[in-house]
Amino acid sequence: MPAIVGVAQVVSIGSSGVFHIGDVYKIMPVSSAKTFSGAGSFNTGDGLSIYNQQSSTNVNDSDGIDQAILLNA
Repeated sequence: MPAIVGVAQVVSIGSSGVFHIGDVYKIMPVSSAKTFSGAGSFNTGDGLSIYNQQSSTNVNDSDGIDQAILLNA
């Protein structure tokens, strides 16, 4: 359904954001990321006691290509 759109001010859009004015059937942004982190990196909460005596993170990725995002719907 057509619409009349007035003034639109866009201050900023993130790198994976979508800004659209008008008719649309489907907007589906796709992104992928690989995260390496050490032991206890994603712990959240109050009163945590974390003891990491010898922590090492293996960041060796020998396959080169991971699952593609091509044609994901």
